[in-house]
Amino acid sequence: MGELGRLFKVRTYLVTYLVAALAVAAFSQFVVHLFGQTIPGIIWTFFKDAGDAVMLATVFVFAFTWLLRARPHNRPKQYTVVVFDVCGREVAHDGLRTKFKTHDVAWSFMKQYKKVYPLYNFTLVSDVPPPGKPTILRYI
Repeated sequence: MGELGRLFKVRTYLVTYLVAALAVAAFSQFVVHLFGQTIPGIIWTFFKDAGDAVMLATVFVFAFTWLLRARPHNRPKQYTVVVFDVCGREVAHDGLRTKFKTHDVAWSFMKQYKKVYPLYNFTLVSDVPPPGKPTILRYI
């Protein structure tokens, strides 16, 4: 039984070593799969979705701030050209058109008046509410 006992011991050690080697190989394969595919896949998916959420939130924040700032403009319905003399007193000059419906036309007439009457100053005024408080738009 000496030989057989020794052979049996060697075989037990071989089987133990083989099982241990297989267990180490399986565990290392598990670790490689865990850290090589599973965890990076979960982290990548999380950060990809988180990045999408951040971008969508940014778009909504900018859209919301734009909507808050984009109030309807209260455009004047009439523009008036006011004439001033050299001393700065307002004068009523006969023959000049002073009431206009558009800003561009009033500005064009004002420039023409300045060329024709260089000693006078002209101011473009709007009638934006509240009434009684005209807004000076241009002065030449």
